[in-house]
Amino acid sequence: MEFKDYYATLGVEQTATQEQIKRAYRRLARKYHPDVSKDPDATTRFKEVAQAYEALNDPEKRAAYDDAVQRGHRGAEEFRPQPGWDSGFEFSGRDFGAFSQGGAGDLFEALFGRTAQGRSSRGPTQAAGEDHHAKVQIDLEEAFRGGKRTVSLRMPVVDVRGQVMFQTRQIEVDIPKGVSEGQHLRLVGQGGAGYGSGPAGDLYLEVTVRPHPYFRLEGRDVYLDLPITPWEAGLGAQVSVPTPDGAVQLTIPPGASSGQKLRLKGKGLPGHPRGDMYAVLAITVPPVASASAKKAYAALASSFPNFNPRGTLEATAP
Repeated sequence: MEFKDYYATLGVEQTATQEQIKRAYRRLARKYHPDVSKDPDATTRFKEVAQAYEALNDPEKRAAYDDAVQRGHRGAEEFRPQPGWDSGFEFSGRDFGAFSQGGAGDLFEALFGRTAQGRSSRGPTQAAGEDHHAKVQIDLEEAFRGGKRTVSLRMPVVDVRGQVMFQTRQIEVDIPKGVSEGQHLRLVGQGGAGYGSGPAGDLYLEVTVRPHPYFRLEGRDVYLDLPITPWEAGLGAQVSVPTPDGAVQLTIPPGASSGQKLRLKGKGLPGHPRGDMYAVLAITVPPVASASAKKAYAALASSFPNFNPRGTLEATAP
């Protein structure tokens, strides 16, 4: 996840007041509105301004952002928290996902005076509690196998004096087998408390999958860059390949090439239908670290005197 300095985006200091943030936002939003700006990057800048404002205009989210930045400092001048800084923070009211994705809905509301509709009251003495939203980061293995885990959530709360403090709680969560990136888990009654006899709101956990050192998810499919030797590529071979469910045997066809994808059907993320796994071949050549290795390469070259992998390029050169 790329981190952005929202204060720099709006051109304000970290000590800026909420009013200064609002003024900066209005000025930049009008400057980069795609309907009026001639800047070729106006749409991108407009979205960046919206994203920064969504983070800093809300006291809860600004407090969480500042806290993540503080915990992620690497040096006195560096302004950068850990990747995935937004995981583990709980927010009341609107969906945090809109803020993290840079949604512009609230931008238009602030510019043109429209008011978002909140949860309606059931009467003068009771109301349902607010739904809360948070992100939870899981390992790839958890997405495949599911299971129970304890999630720690920190919620910024504004007290009666207008100061922000953090409340921490732990909840037990059932991670369903085959849960995918971006999926929301609903925990009934785990949101804000109701008023009077009104029911509590729900807690929605947005799932993000932590990057894996070998595997990567694309939808429900899993990809793995698989190194192979030149002789395995040329002659074909049976090799052992790791999958999130354990190692399997894979047949490398003779004459394989780098970048070729070999499909392992049904070895992707569980679901209906289940995803597949793709081994992306990467031919790796051994180093010339000895006289015998150099001799072997020379023999290989003499065995293919007419082989030229750049022939097509040379034929099209001016």
